[in-house]
Amino acid sequence: MRESSEERFADKLIMSYPASWWGNMWREALPSGNGVLGASVFGGVQEETVLLNHAALWHWGQKDELPDVSGILPKTRKLMDEKRYLEASWLLANALKEKGYGTKLASRFPLAALRLEMPCDQAFKGYRRILRMNTGEVEVSWRDGGRSFRRRLFVSRADDAVVYAIDGGCGCNGVSGRLGLMLHASDRFGDTPEFKALEQTVETGAEGGFAWYAAQNDDGTDFGAVLRVIPEGGRLEAEEGFVRFAEAERVLVVVKVFVQGDRRRELGRLKGELAGLAADVAYERLLERHTALHTPLYRSVSLELDDGSGEEQLALSNERLLLEAYEGEAPLALVQKLWSFGRYLFISGTSADPQAQPFGLYGLWAGDYRLMWSHNMANENVQMMYWHAHTGGLGSLTEALFRYYEGLLDDFRSNARKLYGCRGIYIPAGTAPGIGSPNQIVPVILNWTGAAGWLARHYAEYCRYTGDLEFLREKAMPFMREALAFYQDFLVIDENGEYKLYPSVSPENTPLNYMPADGKPLAHPMPTTINATMEVAILKELLRQLMEGSRALGGDPGEIGEWSAMLERLPAYRVNGDGAVCEWIHPDFDDRYTHRHLSHLYPVFPGHEVTREHDPGLFGAFELAVQKREIGAQSGWSLAHMAAVYARLGDGNRSLECLDLLVRASLLPNLFTLHNDWRGMGVSMNMPAAPVQLDANLGLVNAVQEMLLQVSPGLVKLLPALPERWKRGKLADWRFHTGRVSMEWDREAGWLRAEFTADRDTQVVVRLPDWAAKAGLAPASGAELVASNAGEAFASSTLGDSCYHLRLTSGSPPLAIAASRSC
Repeated sequence: MRESSEERFADKLIMSYPASWWGNMWREALPSGNGVLGASVFGGVQEETVLLNHAALWHWGQKDELPDVSGILPKTRKLMDEKRYLEASWLLANALKEKGYGTKLASRFPLAALRLEMPCDQAFKGYRRILRMNTGEVEVSWRDGGRSFRRRLFVSRADDAVVYAIDGGCGCNGVSGRLGLMLHASDRFGDTPEFKALEQTVETGAEGGFAWYAAQNDDGTDFGAVLRVIPEGGRLEAEEGFVRFAEAERVLVVVKVFVQGDRRRELGRLKGELAGLAADVAYERLLERHTALHTPLYRSVSLELDDGSGEEQLALSNERLLLEAYEGEAPLALVQKLWSFGRYLFISGTSADPQAQPFGLYGLWAGDYRLMWSHNMANENVQMMYWHAHTGGLGSLTEALFRYYEGLLDDFRSNARKLYGCRGIYIPAGTAPGIGSPNQIVPVILNWTGAAGWLARHYAEYCRYTGDLEFLREKAMPFMREALAFYQDFLVIDENGEYKLYPSVSPENTPLNYMPADGKPLAHPMPTTINATMEVAILKELLRQLMEGSRALGGDPGEIGEWSAMLERLPAYRVNGDGAVCEWIHPDFDDRYTHRHLSHLYPVFPGHEVTREHDPGLFGAFELAVQKREIGAQSGWSLAHMAAVYARLGDGNRSLECLDLLVRASLLPNLFTLHNDWRGMGVSMNMPAAPVQLDANLGLVNAVQEMLLQVSPGLVKLLPALPERWKRGKLADWRFHTGRVSMEWDREAGWLRAEFTADRDTQVVVRLPDWAAKAGLAPASGAELVASNAGEAFASSTLGDSCYHLRLTSGSPPLAIAASRSC
């Protein structure tokens, strides 16, 4: 079931026009990246811009010393005990403001712009802009009179460089133009003192076949780039910071960058490295070195969805596919490409390299100098961007996430002590490199304590998928212990002997009975509550993960018993008068359905605490809760989250409908997702800025995977939420905790085939979809279930007629099963 290595339309994004968003053209650029260095190709014919970003380049942050305001917590709780919630809500934030505390998060910003200018003899025709996701190449091509032009670019994983080829096709005049590096103009901040100070530090130059650029960051270090132009034939000359080439058969350009250095030393080093390239170095050879590293990541798993349209629909441009989606349903080809594109962004936007950062909301393709929400936001967004990784075979790229948060632990410990007087760690929702202190000084962020516990789930999942006991012992357990230590000091036992978490926030919602009576659209008027469902769920999960990890390491049974006793003291979830699970367990707070966050659904997704198999009644209350959420209040990322929730609920049609809405409301032609629609279309919240937020791109990847494969401790569900429109398909090498599964299905014909491979010793229950299970087909149809080489490896489970125990040892032959009306 493995994919062919040949190029396929499914691996291409094809566009019919260049980046066109007025004033912010970078939003519609096509991206390439190696996990540390990113390039955004605008696609202009006469004047081309390639914007460069580096993972470690941030500026304009401010980190103040956090004052000790831990004495505020008893006062906050006293007011809350008196039901004076609004007064209590602002107490901590105001205490910090009164002490002049003003930490500000840093922002990503562009390193440089590669500028290419080429003459045009006649008007362009036959324009195409293509992203080859399997290689990471961006291609721009067009015809000018009788000549064809093509430019290709990729960011090399092997050589840590941008590689750019310019080909003018046949013609007696060859290809001509000029190239240089420069500061990218700001769309919004050009007149600010900070940007003008940056402009004053810029240096550009050119000599021979080299051009260079450097500037100084606000921390006093330099950043910059050097390019070398290597023509085949023709002439070269330097002029005013540009390298001019003329009448060349083709041109190769290689760009290297530096950050956090000294320009004199670093520019010289990069020139030396580029000078070492042979004069006859070939684009194809450099590409081969890169794809040896990139393509195996991209091909680590595969997916094909088939509705009979075949390659014809996959060959359509993005623009054509989006026009079809506007009719109501996203074409199957677009969904498949979006799945591949989200994975491509992740592969290109983060890595295991020490300089890599966690995948961010803009990836490595930011285009301005103070970006809206470019920081790492851990009350939804960071987590969403990693949900897909392990099932999709990209677990090796999670290292940057752990390294980043571990690098800020000293800040997190200080936060816990100085804000709340607690041991352990308190992680603010928003952080940036080097800044782990509180920064968004408002109750909706400051009073939320769940970030560390939610991030702990990613540590636990890494351990489950890898079986890495050293990671469990050295990283996961210490992190989870510190997360729990905070709660051990923070929790209060109420009059019923149950734990009480307060202040407590359900991101970023306010109870309905604390919204303004006049209906004014205030964002977060009073979010501070008692026992938000999400925070209770996170703590339950954290305790169970600690117990699981301790048992795996042969830990202290007495300590496990203490954690188990804590678990018993946590309050049960509450169901409201509508029959939906409550967002706040405490009865003083009424549910508000007009909101984008789906935090209270955590026990169903991303958690696995509440399932249909084990508690169908409570599961139904969670199902009703998501159905109550209003579509007009959603965002791009929340529609991706909602799609995953519906998949967990087994409702593939509604899950896919969420993706249909996401495509119509928050998708740019280059397939970048936005936070929201900005056109007043009524599908999502209406915010004029509509910032790029790639969390929805990666959340969509996860939602598609959740429809086709769900993995939880001890249980693997095959095709658990298959939409009716996905009649046929196949996938290969998708991961469960201890192995891999490949599947092929035809729902109309009524058959499913799957093959399991154990990477470690495996004991798990496999659940087939009802339509494919033996008992789910009419006896007259000749239904049967066949397992090759089964023996004791595949046997019926007490969980139901659709469930089977799978037992495999590491290294044993794959186990193939088939369910059909006539196997």
